[in-house]
Amino acid sequence: MTEGSPAADGVPIGASSAGRAAMRAPEKRISSGFGRYLAKHVGGAAVSLLLVLFSSFFIFRLIAGDPIDQLTRERPVSPEERAAMRAELGLDQPMWQQFWDYITGTLTGDLGESFQYRRPIFELIVERLPATLLLSGTGMVLAVVLGFWIGTRAGWKQGSRFDKGQVATGLLLYSAPTFWLGMIVILVFARYLGLFPVNGMRSPSTPPDFWSQAVDIGHHLVLPVLTYTAVVYAGYLMIMRSSLLDEIGSDYLTTARAKGLRDDEVRRRHAVPNALLPTVTLVFLALGGVVNGSIVTETVFSWPGLGSLFVQSIFYPDRPVLQALFVLFSASTILAVLCAEILYWFIDPRIRRSG
Repeated sequence: MTEGSPAADGVPIGASSAGRAAMRAPEKRISSGFGRYLAKHVGGAAVSLLLVLFSSFFIFRLIAGDPIDQLTRERPVSPEERAAMRAELGLDQPMWQQFWDYITGTLTGDLGESFQYRRPIFELIVERLPATLLLSGTGMVLAVVLGFWIGTRAGWKQGSRFDKGQVATGLLLYSAPTFWLGMIVILVFARYLGLFPVNGMRSPSTPPDFWSQAVDIGHHLVLPVLTYTAVVYAGYLMIMRSSLLDEIGSDYLTTARAKGLRDDEVRRRHAVPNALLPTVTLVFLALGGVVNGSIVTETVFSWPGLGSLFVQSIFYPDRPVLQALFVLFSASTILAVLCAEILYWFIDPRIRRSG
């Protein structure tokens, strides 16, 4: 190789040792910067999760009352029976022992047993999670796609009749209470038109074969997903519209038009990709919200997911289930935010320079 040609590490052969070190320095800074950036945000996520664990233990002991009163409200019991029940549920242990058992059990995956169902909470979550993922996942995908698609066109045509109409409609649906909108949907599409079922996820009379069950579940899914999407999509519409308005008038769009690109190409190839960057966090929060589900929507339509389980546990009250679901919902959101922050390192050069 001739002098000055690149070596295997990308540094010219003829460069001095000081020059070679200087040329490798940016790469080392980026690598070490990412390490510090990752450690910072992983540490912040871990601290947030620990705060969730601590708060859930004390919050639900303050608001849930005495579980023995709920378990014995339909029949009289003697003091000896109450004491035996407290011992069976571990409520006779000192508070510090209950706290230690709760922390160690949660961190090792042992979420305890439900007071109401007398079953392991992990089994209840596994049983109901698919229903929540089906409803929330379908609704979230539709809301994100619809909100971004309408927001892009509304922002690109700022001030037009389309823009004003879509923004007004989106804000109206966004501000409507979910339970009220759900009731309207039930009255129109189920009671008056009789097109869709209202309660549950399956009909008892449906044949047990796969396709019959799939069609029946899809039929039950329409109204909850319609309500969920109508309430949620406006937030993505407004964020995408605002991001696109920030890009309109930028020099790179003027340059693209000067090169002869059509307006649709300028929007699709240049404006939209840059406008999507601020929405990354919003999309990852949406992914975290898929596990949380929609508590109100599931309750209105009696959908057998984690949201309805949470509401039932509040009214019982079922303290171990409330604690476990609170931690699960919070952890999914914390993890989603952490993933968004990590992704920002790769898509935003300003963060890499500052690291």
